[in-house]
Amino acid sequence: MITEFGAYALILALVLSALQMGLSAVGGARRMSVLTGAGQGAALGAFLCTGLTFLALVHAFVVSDFSVANVAANSHTAKPMLYKVAGAWGSHEGSMLLWCLVLTGFGAAMAAFGAALPPRLRAYAVATQGALGVLFLAYTVFASNPMTRLVNVPVEGASLNPLLQDPALAFHPPFLYCGYVGFSVVFSFSMAALIEGRVDAAWARWVRPWTLAAWSFLTVGITLGAFWAYYELGWGGWWFWDPVENASFMPWLIGTALLHSAVVLEKRGALPGWTVFLGLAAFTFSMLGAFLVRSGVLTSVHAFAVDPARGILLLTIMGIAAGSGFLLFALRAPSLNSGGLFAPVSRESAIVVNNIILSTATATVLLGTLYPLIREAMDGEAVSVGPPWFNLTFVPLMVLAMAILPAGPLLAWKRGDARLVMRRLWLALACAAILGLVAFAVIAPRHALASAGLALGVWLVAGAVLELAERVRAFRAPWAEVRRRTVGLPRGAWGMTLAHAGLGLFVLGASFETTWRVEAAQALSVGGQLKLGAYELALTDVGAVEGANYIAERGIVKITRGGAPICTAQPERRFYPTGRQTTSEVAICPRVLDDLYVVLGERRAGANGQPAWLVRAFVNPWVRLIFLGPLIMALGGLISLSDRRLRFGVARKAETAA
Repeated sequence: MITEFGAYALILALVLSALQMGLSAVGGARRMSVLTGAGQGAALGAFLCTGLTFLALVHAFVVSDFSVANVAANSHTAKPMLYKVAGAWGSHEGSMLLWCLVLTGFGAAMAAFGAALPPRLRAYAVATQGALGVLFLAYTVFASNPMTRLVNVPVEGASLNPLLQDPALAFHPPFLYCGYVGFSVVFSFSMAALIEGRVDAAWARWVRPWTLAAWSFLTVGITLGAFWAYYELGWGGWWFWDPVENASFMPWLIGTALLHSAVVLEKRGALPGWTVFLGLAAFTFSMLGAFLVRSGVLTSVHAFAVDPARGILLLTIMGIAAGSGFLLFALRAPSLNSGGLFAPVSRESAIVVNNIILSTATATVLLGTLYPLIREAMDGEAVSVGPPWFNLTFVPLMVLAMAILPAGPLLAWKRGDARLVMRRLWLALACAAILGLVAFAVIAPRHALASAGLALGVWLVAGAVLELAERVRAFRAPWAEVRRRTVGLPRGAWGMTLAHAGLGLFVLGASFETTWRVEAAQALSVGGQLKLGAYELALTDVGAVEGANYIAERGIVKITRGGAPICTAQPERRFYPTGRQTTSEVAICPRVLDDLYVVLGERRAGANGQPAWLVRAFVNPWVRLIFLGPLIMALGGLISLSDRRLRFGVARKAETAA
C-alpha cells in the first residue's frame, strides 16, 4: 500500500510541477499575484509529493519489499541497514528520483524564501524551475519509475554492487546532486533575467548564494568520490580521469568561473551577458553528466546504467532545456547592457583571464571525454583518451590560472597597479621559490616539475594569507586597529581566503603524492617480507572472516621502520555470494600527512607448495592534503554563504527600486 501511495504521489508531483510552470508563467506575464502565489504553492506541493515518494522507496528498501522491482534488483535481506537505505539512490531509477527530489526542493526554496525578489523575476524563475521539474519527473514516471511492482516476487534480492556498499559512496550522491541540481536555480534565474531583459548587479547578488551553495556541495561530492576511489578500488590512486569523474568535474569548473564572473557583475556591472551564459552552461554540463552516467555510452565502475533507450530520452531532455536556454540567450544577448569599462590591468581583467582559462580547461576535458564516443560512432574504432592528454592540455592551463590567482584580489577595481601588487606579494613569491628549490635539491629522486608544483602550492597558500593580512593591515597598523579590522572582516573575505588556501593545499598534496609515491608488489606466503622504501612489511597471517553479507580473507601485515613497529594493516579480499563478486578492502595506516596503503590480492601458488597472496603496497606522501584542501575550499564557500550581506544586503533595496 505504501508503494502505491508513493507511485500516486510521484504522478501528483508531475501534475503540480506543470501547474507551477503554467501558473507562475501566466501570473508573471499578467502581473497577477494570485496566480504567482498559486504557482509557488504548487512548487511546495511538488516537493512534498516527491519527498513522500522518496520516503516510500526508502521504506521499501528498509523492509526488503522485493515486490518492488528496484528493491529486488538492488537489495538483499543480509545487506547492512546503511546500504539498504543508500540503495534507494544506488540504482538508475532511485538516482533519478533523488535528482527530482533535489530539483523540486530547490524550486520550493525559491518559492518559500524569494519574497525579497522582484515579483516578475521570481515568477519566471519559479516557472522555469517547474518546467525542469516537468521534464525530469515525466522521465521518472514514464521511463524510470522506481515504484514499479513485479508480478513474480523473488524470495531474495540481487543486492547492490559491492563497490557501492561503502560509507563514502552512500553520502556521495546526495552531495553531488545538491551540487548538480543546485545549478538549476542559476539556470532558472538566467532564463528569468533573459525573459525580463534585466541582468544587473542586483541579479548577480541574487544568483551568487545559489551558485555558492551548489559549488560547495559539488566540491564535497567530488571529494567524497575521489576518496572512495582512493581507498575502495585498491588501485592506489585518487583520480584517474575516468569519464564519470569528468562528468562531475566539468560543471564544477564552469561553476567556479560563474562565481568569479558574478562578482564582477555585482561590483562593477560588467560582463552581464557572459555571466548569464555561464549560468546556463553550468546546469547544461550537469545535465550532460546525468546523460553520460546513465545512458550506457560510458563504461565505468560507478556508471549507473547501460540503457541506450533511456539515454536518448535524457539526451532529448537536455536538448530541450539547454536548447531553449541558449536560443533565448541568442535572441536576448544583443540587447543586454555591455556593462562598465575597465583597464587591462585591473581586478576585472584578472577575473576575465580566470574565466577564459577555466572555460578553455572545461573544453579540453569535454573533448577528452567525448572524443572516444565520437570516434567510435564515426568509424567504429574504439579509442581511449587517458591521463597523458589531460596532463598535456588541462594541467598547463590550470597552472597558469593558479599562477595569477593570488594577484587578482590585490588588484584594484577598474584600474590596478601591477607593481604595487608584486611589492605586496614579494614575500609569498620568495617563499615559494625558496621551498621549490629546496625540494628539488633535497628530495630524491629529483623532479623539476614536481618541485615547481610545490612552489605553486606555497604561492597559493602564502598569497591567500598575505591578501588577508593586507585587508587587516597586519604589521602596518597598531594592534588595536588590526584587531578591529579582523573582527569586522566580512565572512565573504574569510571564505575567499579559505577557498584559495584550500586550493594551494590540494596542489601541494597532488604534487607530492603523484611524483614521490613509492610502490612495491610481491607474492608473499605467511612469514614473507616486502621492502617498501624505508619500511618493511611482513605478512604474518591470513585468515577467514565473515561479514554481514560477505566472506573474506583477511591478511595481517605488520609494518616496521628500522625494526621499530609502525602499525598493523589488515587488508581484505571479500567475496559477496549474492552477486558472485570479489572486491579488495584496502588497509590504510595514516602517518600525519602520509598514508601507508596495503592491498591484499588473489591467492596463488607460492614456493614449496605454500599458498601466497599478491601484496601491493604504497607510500603516498602528503595524500591527506588532497582531500583536506577541497574540504577547506567547500568550507570557505559555506562561510561566504553565511555572510548576511550576501544573503540580504541588496535584495530589499532592489525590490523597492523595481
